[in-house]
Amino acid sequence: MDNTENKKIRKGSSDKRAKIITAARELFLSDGFDRSSVDAVAAKAGVSKRTVYDYYGDKQSLLLAVVEETSRAVLDMIKQGISDYLWEFEDLEQALILFCEQFVASANGSSDYSALIRLVAMEASNLPASFLEKLDNATEEGITRRFAEFGQTGLLDVPDPVMATKHFAALTFLLVFDQPRKNGTLEKEQTKRIITEGVRVFLCAYAPRTVQNKNQPS
Repeated sequence: MDNTENKKIRKGSSDKRAKIITAARELFLSDGFDRSSVDAVAAKAGVSKRTVYDYYGDKQSLLLAVVEETSRAVLDMIKQGISDYLWEFEDLEQALILFCEQFVASANGSSDYSALIRLVAMEASNLPASFLEKLDNATEEGITRRFAEFGQTGLLDVPDPVMATKHFAALTFLLVFDQPRKNGTLEKEQTKRIITEGVRVFLCAYAPRTVQNKNQPS
């Protein structure tokens, strides 16, 4: 009997948290963090103001929780891409291109990704630098780990896998996301060209020395 009651309480708690996060995200995006009150969040979520404070402590902590929750969907996209393309492959260049293309396609079709970008851009002054750094590291962690493994197996020459990941992201999918868009979209051919050229530049810098030497004219 006690176990059943505990499960009901936990389920109710989870439901309320989800409602609070959803309500807060919608209000922060539409009205901004500073103009969104805890009262408004509580009313939109259908809970008491006391419940919001009990679960999150204050509005600042609620904002951090909203960004963290929204970022989980982006992390899942990256994990899926790594699983699909960077575990078993015959050609590393093609695998990296396919990974980037899938991530870009998933992100472009994701309300979570667009919400994350907007929240971070709008509320950067309300987000601690340490939190933003942690968010960046979490996003890059899976790629960094895989690049380190590629270094161990001789597929890449990566003295610093963290820096290699930042270079890779900047040359590929982040460069795509930074491009000006016509009617809100980027042409598929342009996306593919940016990613392909970015991957090739990355491999020129991080391919094992023996591979680089073979590609250089004698």
